[in-house]
Amino acid sequence: MHDSTLICIAVSSAIVAVLLIALRHQRRKVRKIRRRFLDLENEEQRMFAFLHDLGLAIENEPSPSVLSRIIVDGIDKVVTARGGAIYFAGADNDFLNPSYISEECPPLIGIPVEIRKKAERDPRALESHVRLSRVAMTDGILGHCLSVGEPIHVHDVKNHPAFRDAFIRYTDDVSALLSPLRHANKDLGVLVVARRHADGDFTTNDFAVFRSAAEQSSFAIGNARIHREANEKRAMEGELQNAREVQRILLPQQDPLVPGFRISGTNLPARIISGDYYDYIDLEAQKFGIVIADVSGKGVPAGLLMAMCRSALRSVAAGEDSPSKVMADVNRQLFPDIREDMFISMSYSILDSATGKLTLSRAGHEPALFFRRETGKVELLRSPGLALGIDSGAVFERVTRDEEVEMKSGDCVLFYTDGVKEAVDADDEEFGMERMSEIFRRVAPLGAESVLIQMQEELKRFTGEGPQMDDITLVAIEKR
Repeated sequence: MHDSTLICIAVSSAIVAVLLIALRHQRRKVRKIRRRFLDLENEEQRMFAFLHDLGLAIENEPSPSVLSRIIVDGIDKVVTARGGAIYFAGADNDFLNPSYISEECPPLIGIPVEIRKKAERDPRALESHVRLSRVAMTDGILGHCLSVGEPIHVHDVKNHPAFRDAFIRYTDDVSALLSPLRHANKDLGVLVVARRHADGDFTTNDFAVFRSAAEQSSFAIGNARIHREANEKRAMEGELQNAREVQRILLPQQDPLVPGFRISGTNLPARIISGDYYDYIDLEAQKFGIVIADVSGKGVPAGLLMAMCRSALRSVAAGEDSPSKVMADVNRQLFPDIREDMFISMSYSILDSATGKLTLSRAGHEPALFFRRETGKVELLRSPGLALGIDSGAVFERVTRDEEVEMKSGDCVLFYTDGVKEAVDADDEEFGMERMSEIFRRVAPLGAESVLIQMQEELKRFTGEGPQMDDITLVAIEKR
């Protein structure tokens, strides 16, 4: 065989060998691409599963801890992390509190030296510390993530500048992906997933997927909070409406029929729950108790104290002809249970329909207006008295006194709470005692019902479209 032939055969063999090597290399590359494609496809499927589970969770309105678990465990699977956690910002916005930390999650906060020493004897001490410790909003890699304001990849947690404190150390070989959780321009907390170095670091693609998942998680957490707060608000409003209905039942359902007199009353709460109240009490022997009161403050506390006051007064009113003594008994009952910053102004009167006499007492309440038909003028009934709940008894009983007036045909008395005279218009001018007295003088000859109707109409005309700032209660007594 010629040398040239041998050379051709050798060259051909070399080419074939090279081609085979190239083919094997290409096959390896194809297999690697296929594996990468399958990895990406699986990652995509895991991401879709995570988003699906997250959507279902939001529909069921889970608690914050349950939603945190769904998010952390879901993202752990998507980026194949060792574990993760969510820390939420506290109400004071000074600390991050752990909401959920997955079971195999490496520590994500620095560990005090004394805790590490204790953990050498009892491994549960370390886990307990990690799961119960809150973190200052500026501390560690969690605080660093918040300060940066965007997702970060920490390749080696223990060498991060945040853990250079001599007393707070981090010794684990861990890499982490962190993202601030933000919704409506508000920091909600921090989401973090971690791997030990033995598991390999996170890839650029892992970080991109984590960033996307964190954005969806922020949206889910923010919306879940909005829904939860809206539901809590609706529930609270429902409870307040129920309380308002109970309170409405405690007020007189109709005006009393008193021989020789017309009595009319109304209560207009500024909020759902009123701190004002009025009441009529049949004392027999042709005598009737009329009470009007104003609890300091507004809302539920004032409403509860109002109910207590009503119950106490009704329990002691029977058989007592002195309004001041009745209120003294009420004061002694309520004083131990009234907060230092609360009190009750009250006016309690006893009407004797047989004689036409009205005996009244004023416990720090507004003076009643008395229209005498004979003179056509309005007088102020200013019996002395101290508000309930300010003194345990001795001073109250020494100061508070009765006053007696005789009502003749056409006379009218108006009791009211300070929400009437203190109502303001658009220029912040008060309705005032002088205006109220003049309106009362003008409409008193028309009777008790007309007094209430006209007073409310004048108040509405005066305040315009402005909100009612305080409870308004009116009670008018007319001698026919």
